[in-house]
Amino acid sequence: MCEIFPLETDRLRLRAWRDDDLPAFAALNADPQVMRYFPAPLSSAQSDALADKIRLFMQQHGWGLWALEVKGGAPFIGFVGLAIPADDLPCSPCVEIGWRLAAAHWGKGYASEAAEAALHYAFEHLNLAEVVSFTADANQPSRRVMERIGMTSKGESFLHPRLPQGHPLQKHVLYRLGQQLWREQQC
Repeated sequence: MCEIFPLETDRLRLRAWRDDDLPAFAALNADPQVMRYFPAPLSSAQSDALADKIRLFMQQHGWGLWALEVKGGAPFIGFVGLAIPADDLPCSPCVEIGWRLAAAHWGKGYASEAAEAALHYAFEHLNLAEVVSFTADANQPSRRVMERIGMTSKGESFLHPRLPQGHPLQKHVLYRLGQQLWREQQC
């Protein structure tokens, strides 16, 4: 098991998950507004299983989808971080950056701020050559975050293999950010 490396920004703390995060995570995952670009909201048991999977990955690697808290404010507002997606995606093998925040915390720049910290970790500590992100084609809010953090889309898209043929969310767009471009953007 690895020590989980926490990250901090001016306003946010990206940290290891705690048991007391689980009720807020379940509420977030049950919110139809938060989950509108996913196949369905999650039950409490599904949410807990996802949290267990995230926590195990973090224990094995020391990084992952960090629990996100607002310093001096909300103790848990969602997650932001890095993951290794399943091998059945056309961009695999890769490291993905992703986020999921409770709706009450949207529009404050938290996803972008935390994602920039995760990208710094990806390129400075993990020395990754590239980080990707993908989402349902219709998910404009996440696409705007991807663009704000310097990721670009070259028009790459794919049909998500775990969604049924014809599902309205099946078409996904792929964004990329290479280490060299990230370094240039830091100047």
